[in-house]
Amino acid sequence: MSTTSPTVPRVVVVMGVAGTGKTTIGPLVAAALGVPYAEGDDFHPAANVAKMSAGVPLDDADRGPWLDAIGRWAHGREGLGGVVSSSALKRTYRDRLRAAAPGVVFLHLTGSRELIEGRMAERKGHFMPAALLDSQFATLERLGEDEAGVAVDVSGSPEEIAARAVTALRRLVD
Repeated sequence: MSTTSPTVPRVVVVMGVAGTGKTTIGPLVAAALGVPYAEGDDFHPAANVAKMSAGVPLDDADRGPWLDAIGRWAHGREGLGGVVSSSALKRTYRDRLRAAAPGVVFLHLTGSRELIEGRMAERKGHFMPAALLDSQFATLERLGEDEAGVAVDVSGSPEEIAARAVTALRRLVD
């Protein structure tokens, strides 16, 4: 992967259901673009983490403060660039992030339920149980044609996925 950043640094929101590799791919994409990475899970209030750890899906009210915190980070990185992970499963969530940071672009990591469930089963120490995967897929609204973003399949190695993502992002923003 090249380390040349885009002409105008953008904030990239790495989105998708749990287990798609946002935490793995996000830092690789950020490194390739020469911008900082922020882990979206770190923006969750403790109550959200406790709820998910107990196997209870978050509702829109739970996600509001989390999305606002991510939006503030993205706003602070406008013109500088950055990569942040956020499931951003619904259009309304992405609209909320765009309202805070109008120049964000989305990198939607996609894959089959079987592949993602298998990867989740291998994770150790993550608060999101595989049991919540159904609720994630039920909530997911794919990027609309009018939304700035790209979808990248998560089959292959992290390096292959990140390389495809960087190529697609560069075509989108350059």
